[in-house]
Amino acid sequence: MKTTLTALVAQHPGDALALGAPDRGWMTYDGLRDLATRTETALRGFGIGAKDRVAIVLPNGPDMASSFFTIAQAATTAPLNPNYREDEFAFYLDDLSAKALVVADGYDGPALAAGQKLGLTILRLHANEAAGDFTLSADGDTAAAEAGTPDEGDVALILHTSGTTSRPKIVPLLQSNVAASAQNIAESLALTADDRCLNVMPLFHIHGLVAAVSATFAAGGSIFCTAGFNAMNFFAMMSEARPTWYTAVPTMHQAILSRAGRNAEVIKDVPLRFLRSSSASLPAQVMEALNETFNAPVVEAYGMTEAAHQMCCNRLDLQKPGSVGVAAGPEVAIGHETENKLIDGTGEVCISGPNVTPGYESNPEANAKNFFEADGKRWFRTGDQGAFDEDGFLHLTGRLKEIINRGGEKVSPLEVDGVLMDHPAIAQVVTFALPHPKLGEEVAAAVVLRDGQEADERAIRDFAAERMADFKVPRKVVIMDEIPKGATGKMQRIGMAEKLGLVETA
Repeated sequence: MKTTLTALVAQHPGDALALGAPDRGWMTYDGLRDLATRTETALRGFGIGAKDRVAIVLPNGPDMASSFFTIAQAATTAPLNPNYREDEFAFYLDDLSAKALVVADGYDGPALAAGQKLGLTILRLHANEAAGDFTLSADGDTAAAEAGTPDEGDVALILHTSGTTSRPKIVPLLQSNVAASAQNIAESLALTADDRCLNVMPLFHIHGLVAAVSATFAAGGSIFCTAGFNAMNFFAMMSEARPTWYTAVPTMHQAILSRAGRNAEVIKDVPLRFLRSSSASLPAQVMEALNETFNAPVVEAYGMTEAAHQMCCNRLDLQKPGSVGVAAGPEVAIGHETENKLIDGTGEVCISGPNVTPGYESNPEANAKNFFEADGKRWFRTGDQGAFDEDGFLHLTGRLKEIINRGGEKVSPLEVDGVLMDHPAIAQVVTFALPHPKLGEEVAAAVVLRDGQEADERAIRDFAAERMADFKVPRKVVIMDEIPKGATGKMQRIGMAEKLGLVETA
């Protein structure tokens, strides 16, 4: 297995297409390798060494993809959400100990202000004609750094975990972690040089960076980078890019489905080999609707930042709705939820393998809590609860922190989601815990209705009451036009009651 990002793309034919975008020419693999060489030379000239950290704040698109992939071959990348406010940029840039900040030529936003206050080297990205091709310049004078290229044990990518109430943890991912995960994904999807990914995922997030960009490059395929997800122009992008696959989060898939009926000709004209879903649980009903609409396998995968994304993946020849698939790269096992041992049955999902981070940075308490030794291996606790079926497919029952404890009765939000999604009027649902003075927590749900459909709270609760035990039935159902989502399009259960302004009165 190749163990660095440079090695991932070293052998692909030079004239093969690598990176495309609307209104830009294609970059070839020769172009990508040349860009990596030029970028390393430029960074060293600007005083950035092989172990220094370079924050990247760019809009979604080919330059974000190529800057991550080439800078990561020369230093440590730290992609940040370009929609942060100045105080958020200041926190993350300082917390990550960034030495430099890459922004677009002409950018004068909050990231720049934060970077300048912290005394970072400001690097300007100037886009060239080919998609993703760029040159870098520095604001002010710089002194050269020592030559040197990162090896497999150096950090290629550093990200924060999404914190809920506590301070987010820093996750360093080595060259070997990212390379292993990219190859695992390419193998599980049987990617070849003939495959083309249509990227709609944000490229400051592990899903887009590894599953879309790095896995494509590992296979020698091509990727067409849009400016981000937009349901209104998704099918136009499909027509232009002519992809064989795309990867997205469930809310994106649902938005695509809502516009699929009027785009049947595009779906017929650009047949997909498969669709991939990850980063949140895909409702079985949505998987089946996608499969029927696109006449292609819908491959749900299971990933997280600490695993450099992928842990499990449904098979191309067998997809089980409601399952995140079989182990796809790392070893996956079930651990005891409080004791450091592996068990049979239902428990905490644990992983071990070359794609797993060596540990959180400067956080011995989190490392002691989340990593343990068993059966001669080092295991990472994912925080998810689940169990394997007889075919080795993993079924998640929820995040341990999200399991609703209603007076001692444990309720899986995923189970309630699945029941409510069967209601003919419901398009989207997120079940969450509502604080309760006597029970501790009560079950609540936010739903979005299908266009032209009607249902009230009573009807939805009655529907649920016919299909599940009384203690699982949501006591509160909020009907909304849109459910609040995080920066990557995921619906976040923890804190949902606060987001919606709900106060328990029972």
